[in-house]
Amino acid sequence: MATTEYFSPYITFDRDQWKRLRASVPLPLTETELENLRGINENLSLEEASEIYLPLSRLLNLLATGNREVYETTGVFLGEFYPKVPFIIGVSGSVAVGKSTTARVLQALLRRWPGHPRVDLVTTDGFLYPNWVLEERGLMKRKGFPESYDLRRLIRFLADVKAGRDEVTAPLYSHLVYDVLPDRQQVVRRPDILIVEGLNILQNTPVDNMSSPCVFVSDFIDFSIYVDAEEEDIARWYVERFQVLRKTAFRNPASYFHRYAELSEAEAEQKALSIWQEINRVNLRENIIPTRERARLIMTKGPDHSVQQVRLRRM
Repeated sequence: MATTEYFSPYITFDRDQWKRLRASVPLPLTETELENLRGINENLSLEEASEIYLPLSRLLNLLATGNREVYETTGVFLGEFYPKVPFIIGVSGSVAVGKSTTARVLQALLRRWPGHPRVDLVTTDGFLYPNWVLEERGLMKRKGFPESYDLRRLIRFLADVKAGRDEVTAPLYSHLVYDVLPDRQQVVRRPDILIVEGLNILQNTPVDNMSSPCVFVSDFIDFSIYVDAEEEDIARWYVERFQVLRKTAFRNPASYFHRYAELSEAEAEQKALSIWQEINRVNLRENIIPTRERARLIMTKGPDHSVQQVRLRRM
């Protein structure tokens, strides 16, 4: 049975308690499909998908269905057509913690529920300012920090999605060139569910020059997930991922980090640690961890990337 601390707004589930909530629903993913969803250096197994992500997708599907019914009921009350509005799920957490994999797996699972809902996935990386703007403002080493995002554009995107507009565009980001792609966009056409993944989903950074009252990204999120782990584990995963990229993506001459491809293993480890300590760890401590308790659900991973605990905020 799940536990609830008297002063905590969360119900806490260990792995065994959480996996029972799948309610005998079969896992609709194959090993081949899961392989395409895994992040770099993540050992996501079919067992993990079945015991952790399938119950979560069941909860999200129920909530999204209830959300649609609310809008339909409101339309009946108003006596007018009420446009379908996407149920928006936010996925947040540190760099290298596995939030992108979480978002992709949830997208794949939610698409397979009865009715086959349309599920789109957008990352907030595309809403970073272009590199030339960051360089002009001296923010290249603050990339991923709150001030490096075009929050006005991100909020306008989410507001348009929630307004039920037929088409809304989001900028695309390339991790290869480490920059926003000026001539590419992602089009969102009123999906049933929209997953938005990024470092800044739960942050309450005010938008410059925006009149009161302030509007935050989290105001548009119907259900938020924070992927958590011990800092020392995340740091190790970051270094391990850097080493994999050094042997793969960094070898592409078009890669922004091509200069790191010829580093020795020891040199690459030192470089990854310095980047982690000077940039990502600072951002994690100052801007990301403080938002954790704002999430509706917190998934806590162990050293091997497997989820060991789930905390669900009481409704």
